[in-house]
Amino acid sequence: MPKKSKKEIELGEQIYQLSSLVAGEFSLQEVLDKLAEAAVNIVGVKACSIRLLDEDTNDLKMRSTYGLSEVYRNKGVVSKTDPVIEAAFKGKAVVVDNMAEDPRIRYPEATLREGLVSQLTVAMTFRNESIGVLRLYSPQPKHFDRDDINLARAVASQCAVAITNARFYSQALAGARSTEQMRLAGLIQRRMIPEKVPSLCGFDIAATYIPCFDVGGDFYDFLPLGENKLGIVIADVMGKGMPAALMMSWFRGVIRAYTDSFGRDAQSEAADWDHPADAETDSAVNEAYVKRAIAKFNRMACQECHVGEFITLFYAILDCTTKTMTYASCGHEPTLLLRDGEFKDLATGGLVLGVIPEARYDIETIALHDGDCLVFYTDGLIDAVNFDDDMWTRGQMILSAQKAVRCSADHVAKNILRYRRRFVGLARQIDDTSIVVAKVGEPEKDATCKECRDLGKEPL
Repeated sequence: MPKKSKKEIELGEQIYQLSSLVAGEFSLQEVLDKLAEAAVNIVGVKACSIRLLDEDTNDLKMRSTYGLSEVYRNKGVVSKTDPVIEAAFKGKAVVVDNMAEDPRIRYPEATLREGLVSQLTVAMTFRNESIGVLRLYSPQPKHFDRDDINLARAVASQCAVAITNARFYSQALAGARSTEQMRLAGLIQRRMIPEKVPSLCGFDIAATYIPCFDVGGDFYDFLPLGENKLGIVIADVMGKGMPAALMMSWFRGVIRAYTDSFGRDAQSEAADWDHPADAETDSAVNEAYVKRAIAKFNRMACQECHVGEFITLFYAILDCTTKTMTYASCGHEPTLLLRDGEFKDLATGGLVLGVIPEARYDIETIALHDGDCLVFYTDGLIDAVNFDDDMWTRGQMILSAQKAVRCSADHVAKNILRYRRRFVGLARQIDDTSIVVAKVGEPEKDATCKECRDLGKEPL
């Protein structure tokens, strides 16, 4: 076997170093700069330029050069329709022996000022798609021969792979940053969900939130309205991901801010907010509170929501003095009332929020009895599907709630989720799940019952 010359060894080393860029974890600009320098050294010319195709403008943007001045870099636009570029994109190696005299050259004066004479242009192609061109320049008349062209094409091929790899790497970094940002946003959003359920005399309350993605549009909240009253809100912002999460955060802030200010206004409508003269007066105050609050929320939602955006809301006041619940449902899933083996939908209200500023909403006050069970939820609970795309349905939710209705509120919520989990298995869900359960009076069974003990051993 003939011994390789020093030049051949150096050339092989240079091509090897070029190939290593393909697998390297470099930024796109680092790759381009290294490739431009390597191309000059490998082919043995004065300068090199790398242009990448901009799909939006069909222009080839100068992305890196070696051996060229800043003035030449910015000499003007090079379009995909340029004759030399068109020929290169068709697979030809385009050789221009004298750039100052060739009619295909668009900027001959710039080449004279730069001291360039000859040019070789080859396309950089990845998976049969041209992504740019590699250009080599010589300051003397140089007829690029077959070996030069083959070397240029080999370099251009490595360039295309390395550039594509660098783009994927850049996208991966951007994706990782975006994923981390979404994760942090999810943590912040989940802090908005109450960690603890407040106590209210005569009621047993439990709640659970199961996000589908890092962030979403579901939320529930508890609003203290004096010693003997508690507001419960559960809502679902139309949409998924960050837009829905941002809207949810805004809407939650609106509700809390309005509750703080409106509580004082509502108190002025009664002589004593916590100890009214009679139940009828107290119910009227509660209904006035809810009516004005919903109207305000709807007007504000109409100002913020764009076309196709809206918010569903169930807003309720539990009053332990009168043992009543005053509520309005704004296009939300009806709250379920379980009583004496029967169930009733609480759906009085009106349209979703954010559509019609002048929308009117009906308010209802219902009397509650010991043993009653209220289940507030979002549609993600009942729209869950299994691997056969069968939906769990509201009917099955009602049956699962009825099985545990004599137990604590926490047991009722967990039992609903346990039966849903058995139905859907490991199928990935596409919507958040929020559920709030409120029991009236003391539960007939406590946490020592066998069902509760067994349920506590199962993960949700």
